[in-house]
Amino acid sequence: MNTLSLDSSPRGRLARWLLAIVIATSAWLFAYSQLTTFADWLLNALTLSRQTAVGEALHFFFYDTPKVLLLLTGIVFVMGIVQTFFSPERTRALLSGKRQGIGNVLAATLGIVTPFCSCSAVPLFIGFLSAGVPLGVTFSFLISAPMVNEVALALLFGMFGWKVAALYLGLGLLVAIVGGLVIGKMHMERHLEDWVQKIQAGQASHPVRDGIGWVGRFEAGTAHVREIVGKVWPYILAGIAVGAAIHGYVPEDFMASIMGRDAWWAVPVAVLLGVPMYTNAAGVIPIVEALIGKGAALGTVLAFMMSVIALSAPEMIILRKALKPRLIATFAGIVAAGILLVGYLFNLVL
Repeated sequence: MNTLSLDSSPRGRLARWLLAIVIATSAWLFAYSQLTTFADWLLNALTLSRQTAVGEALHFFFYDTPKVLLLLTGIVFVMGIVQTFFSPERTRALLSGKRQGIGNVLAATLGIVTPFCSCSAVPLFIGFLSAGVPLGVTFSFLISAPMVNEVALALLFGMFGWKVAALYLGLGLLVAIVGGLVIGKMHMERHLEDWVQKIQAGQASHPVRDGIGWVGRFEAGTAHVREIVGKVWPYILAGIAVGAAIHGYVPEDFMASIMGRDAWWAVPVAVLLGVPMYTNAAGVIPIVEALIGKGAALGTVLAFMMSVIALSAPEMIILRKALKPRLIATFAGIVAAGILLVGYLFNLVL
C-alpha cells in the first residue's frame, strides 16, 4: 500500500518521468549515432550498392527519414516544454517591433551553428512558430540554417581559400536577414495554416499555466509531439522520398555544360536546376567541386548549391503542411532573388 501511495505521489510521478526521459534521451542519441549504420544495413539487406543510382537514392531515404523524424520529435518536445514557461504573447512582445531586426540577426546567426539541411531545419522552424516567435525571424533561421553552416564554410575555405568562404558567409547571412525582414514586414501571418495560427494565438489545446510543475511541463511536451508530429510526418516522408529519388540521378556532366561564366542565363538556370534536388551542405560540396573542376563558374555553382540546400522541392512539400501556397511562393521568390544576386556577384568579383 505504501509503495502504491509513493508511486502515485507527485514526487513518484516526477521520478518516473525523469527516468523515462533519461531512457528516451539515451535511445534517441544512440539511434541518431547509428543512422549511417542503419542505412548501410538496410541497403546491404536489399543487396544493393551505393554505386548505383537506385542504391544511392534508397540509402539517402533510409538515412534522412529517421534523422528528420528524430530531430522533429526531440525539438518539438523541448519546444513544448519551453512553451509552458513563455506564452506566445510574451515571446512575440520580446521579439517584435524594434527588436525584430535583432531577432532576425540572432536567428540567422543561430542558423550558422546548426548544420541542418533544409528539411531538417523545418522541425525547428515549426517549433519557433509554435512558441510564438515572429514569422520573419523564423524565416531568417529557415534560410540561414541550411544555406550557411560551419561544414560548408570549412570545406569552401579548404578548397577555395578564406576570401571565398568569407564572401559566402557574408552574402548568405545577408540573404537570410533581409529575406526574413522582408517577409516580416509583409505581415503574412494569415497565410499560415489554421492549426499553426491557433498555436501562435495561444488557442492550442495545451495552454500555459502558472505553477504547472515539471510533470505538467513534460506532459505538455509529449502532447506537443503528438499534435505537431502527427500532422507533419506524412509530408516529411513524401518530401524525403521525392528528394531521394532525384538525389540518386544527379547529371553532373549535363549541369556543368550549362554553368559557364559567359551566358547571362547560367545563374538563373542553375538555381532552377537546384530547386528540385535535396541534400545538405556537406553532401552538395563534392558536387560543387566536381562542377568547378569541369569548368563551371564559381558564382553559378554556388548559386546552384544555395538553391539545393535552401530552396529544395522536398522542403516546400514539408512546409506546405504549415504554410499556405502564397507564403511559400513569397518565401521562395525572396530567397531566389537573393541567391541570384549572390551568384552574379561571385561571377563578377572572382
